Amino acid sequence: MMKKWWLLSGLLLISVVAVAIYSLSQFKVVNAWEEEHVVLPNKVWTLEFSEKVSEKSLDPNLIYVTNDKGEKLDTKLELGTDQKTIFIHPPKNGYDLKAKEFTVHFKKGIKSALGRELNTKHTWQFVVKETLPTVGTQENLASYFEEIIEEEKEARSWFGGLKDSFSAGEDKATEESMTADKSGGGGDVSETNVQVHGVDEADIVKTDGKSIFQAEHDKVRIIQAVPGAQMKVLSTLRYNGEFTPHQLFLEDGQLVVIGYQYHHMTKSYEDAAKDSLIAPMMQSTKIIVYDVKNPADPKQIREVTVEGSYVSARKVDSLVYLVTQHYPDYWLLKENRRMDIRPKFSDTVYDSKERSIDYDDIHYFPESRQPNYTMIAALNLDQPKEEVSMATYLGSGNQLYMSKENLYLAVENYGDMDRKDRGVIAPDTDVHKFAINGMDVKYHSSATVPGTVLNQFSMDEHNGYFRVVTTKGYAWDEKRPSSNHLYILDKNLKEAGKIEELARGEKIYSARFMGDRIYMVTFKETDPLFVFDASDPANPKVLGELKIPGFSNYLHPYDENHIIGFGQDTKIVAEKGASQPRILTDGVKISLFDVSDMSNPKEKFTEIIGGRGTYSPLNHDHKALLFNKDKDIFAFPISVYQNSEKNEYEQIFEYQGAYVYSIDPATGFKLKSKISHINGEMPYYEEWGKQIQRLLYIGDTMYALSPEKITSHKMGSYEKVGELEF
Repeated sequence: MMKKWWLLSGLLLISVVAVAIYSLSQFKVVNAWEEEHVVLPNKVWTLEFSEKVSEKSLDPNLIYVTNDKGEKLDTKLELGTDQKTIFIHPPKNGYDLKAKEFTVHFKKGIKSALGRELNTKHTWQFVVKETLPTVGTQENLASYFEEIIEEEKEARSWFGGLKDSFSAGEDKATEESMTADKSGGGGDVSETNVQVHGVDEADIVKTDGKSIFQAEHDKVRIIQAVPGAQMKVLSTLRYNGEFTPHQLFLEDGQLVVIGYQYHHMTKSYEDAAKDSLIAPMMQSTKIIVYDVKNPADPKQIREVTVEGSYVSARKVDSLVYLVTQHYPDYWLLKENRRMDIRPKFSDTVYDSKERSIDYDDIHYFPESRQPNYTMIAALNLDQPKEEVSMATYLGSGNQLYMSKENLYLAVENYGDMDRKDRGVIAPDTDVHKFAINGMDVKYHSSATVPGTVLNQFSMDEHNGYFRVVTTKGYAWDEKRPSSNHLYILDKNLKEAGKIEELARGEKIYSARFMGDRIYMVTFKETDPLFVFDASDPANPKVLGELKIPGFSNYLHPYDENHIIGFGQDTKIVAEKGASQPRILTDGVKISLFDVSDMSNPKEKFTEIIGGRGTYSPLNHDHKALLFNKDKDIFAFPISVYQNSEKNEYEQIFEYQGAYVYSIDPATGFKLKSKISHINGEMPYYEEWGKQIQRLLYIGDTMYALSPEKITSHKMGSYEKVGELEF
């Protein structure tokens, strides 16, 4: 009996293994699904196969789309560079909104490159919406989040407690890296370095040419800056522990303070939610507007509070646009599915009461299933009595690019990927375009591009085209080596041109768009600088490539023939028995690239500062740069360390302050001055309060600001003329 049982068990095991092997070895579509999808008119369908596809299978009789009348549509088929993906592009004018339903067909005749035939035919049904649908009801919103709860539950069961990609009740927005304007501020007063001329970006320091405004910890200082030898604090805006100022705008005698607000509660969070059936607002982003025409006596004008974490802010003339993202406590739905988890806001123009966004005003991206909200608030500084305008969307991204006419959000798109695969398989990116007309922010169009976006440097708008560079995959994944791409999309975000599969095994570290020229830096062991010609959007070209040690985190235009790279030097350490060498970051590296011959870029000059451990805020925050070509200034904060001869991992602290350089395309970099807020000899360790955060100039005076003091210096000689301790 026992032998029979073992025999049956063995046969069953063999059968299960055989079925598994058969299933795994079948040529099939790996991203097939059953349920109907809601999509936008320009949807590009992606068929992902288990192995490479024969080019002969790009046959409109094997893969096609029909409308509700059974009519075959004029769609275009494209084989992806990995040869495992087929893209089905929509008809020229998009899918007809009058049709009730569409169907994607793919037949058994499709073959792999090895000659295997598709194991089964399949169809997908989808419905097309002209614009983003709205949630509409509390029931619909609850159902949306309940599906997410089920997905997370399933993912946890695979790994016995998988940490969710998103954590309920915790806002995780990360402030995106900022960029610098080509001019770096002109005239007699420096301005915050911005990416797009005419689109200001919030920063910790602003100046109007007379006063300097500094956000620091729990206060905003208003400092009399002129003359530099007689600086003094005119007034201080102090806040309690519930509000922390973070970023500033300055516009025609008005100071805009943007910060984090933590809400005090008299009862526990759970009790408050249970009693009111409304998820309490715990964390928000607040805008406080002051009249600072008399900087010694600022007057508060209004307050706007938006639930969620700060993502970014922009200002065009008198219009301020604030973007937040909020992760609601959707776990509350388990206790009571009637719980109201809509995002909230308040505006003193109304009455300061918290208001929930109407269900009819919460839009969602049809194919996204993100457990968070994006909120875009717009207010007009010229119209202090005009109510704030709110645009709200389910799903959000940290990367934002904005021109004067449009705002673009980059959102990670995992498609139908199981949550257990997230972090192992790299996502793609949904780009959502919003048209801006004054206070009116309206959804325009969307597109999906393969790969992920590094930061706002990776995106650009030029002559109506949107350009983006992405990294597909992870550099550490040897089974699926990463690669890098450039995509150019038209005004409706339909693909116009592209370049794919650059620098396999590497990832993007920085990018810069300069009109028809595009520069991109990738890195793994060396730093390839790619030079693109995008003058023909339908046919972009790689004209040149330069491989050098180190990498650039940031690229800054010097003139039309030179670009400055700012990053880290690296050393390659070969080890016995190791399959790959180790890469060690070393000192801060500045490079001047000559790109006058686009097909032959050259690293004309380099400057290496310090050793391992040396860093500058400019490595990650591009507003830390003070640059003006005409005044011959390239200045930034820095902390310098030197390498120890005893231990390769030990660093010796040497200097804390700022470096001021002169740049000449003929002679390279020249260190003009070092500015420090540490008097006398350097201590053994850095002192946080004396870290210079920003440099700016007013007329012939340069100013350096740290949390504890401000110093003024004569331009040219950089001799100190004044010092004010806080």
